[in-house]
Amino acid sequence: MGMVVLLATGLVLLRIYNPATSKLFPPCPVHYLTGWYCPGCGSLRAIHQLLQGNVRAAWAMNPLSLLLFPFVAYGLAREGIGYLIGQPSPQFEVPGAWIRALCALIVLFGVVRNFPFHPFDLLAPGGMLNF
Repeated sequence: MGMVVLLATGLVLLRIYNPATSKLFPPCPVHYLTGWYCPGCGSLRAIHQLLQGNVRAAWAMNPLSLLLFPFVAYGLAREGIGYLIGQPSPQFEVPGAWIRALCALIVLFGVVRNFPFHPFDLLAPGGMLNF
């Protein structure tokens, strides 16, 4: 139950405070230390924009995270419901090749979004806002 309250509190704070301008949320440590965008850079800003109802701006902040949010939400909901009803949720097997492909996609996205030329510069957080 504590995790549900923590998640709900985090979502409310993300709805109210913009991570781009608020000091409430820490900056990405990878970007802060190296200047490079990690695959997750812009995810908090994307969630904030989604909670504001602005899908285009959320997509511009981090398109990969926007594509993966439904899967994460499904997994969290499935585990949460299983916990609440006191039964483990049904398990299904994901082929190892799918997991490796997803990992490769995440790494590739993290590398490509740091290329400083068009069209890859559009993958930087907010890069598609002015396009």
